[in-house]
Amino acid sequence: MRALKWLRELIFRNLLWKLLALAIAVVIWALVATEPELSTFTTVHLEYKNMPDGLEISSDPVTSVVLELRGPQGELRGVGETIRPSVVLDMSNMDPGEHTFQIGNGNVKLARAVQLVRSVPSQVRFTFEPRRIHSVPVRARFTGEGNNGYVIAGVNVDPKEVEITGPRGRVGRVTSVLTDQIDLSNVTGTSEFHVNLFVDDPFVRFESAPEATVTVSMKKK
Repeated sequence: MRALKWLRELIFRNLLWKLLALAIAVVIWALVATEPELSTFTTVHLEYKNMPDGLEISSDPVTSVVLELRGPQGELRGVGETIRPSVVLDMSNMDPGEHTFQIGNGNVKLARAVQLVRSVPSQVRFTFEPRRIHSVPVRARFTGEGNNGYVIAGVNVDPKEVEITGPRGRVGRVTSVLTDQIDLSNVTGTSEFHVNLFVDDPFVRFESAPEATVTVSMKKK
């Protein structure tokens, strides 16, 4: 009897509020259930996690995919604005070489009522290489030599070498890094120039500040 009394109190306590909440839930469900189902395309940037230490992507990266989505009109209306789907690739346990990733429900995050129809492309491929650090010489570039009757007598570059890093294969193809062009049109004696350095591979970067000091001595022709 005590259990029955407790159950009756549980059911009828705040009965009005419970009925009101149930009615609201039914109305919301009815609105969603009767909403027209639509499809749309949206562009989503690729994200990745768990990149192994010591590995780098050496292939041209795929930065985004197009998702075809289906769902209630109200859910799709904000896609790409307030509602942002995401595609997250798990790169844990990768080793050097080519690896293909499928784009599907396992790595696409969507609102609950929205379904993934397909991804374009449906898969992406990356090439991984070990990271390498390597020293290469700095080569100074000049313009305007001889315009004023003077030519280069001597050049000193500091530092003479710098360290670069990046995917092993790409780093191995870099034989030197270049300074910005130095204009010698009005130089007659010895001048010092502070210049930036440039490496001609977007996947390779400098280990320290990409700067150098170039000292140039000029002499008459």
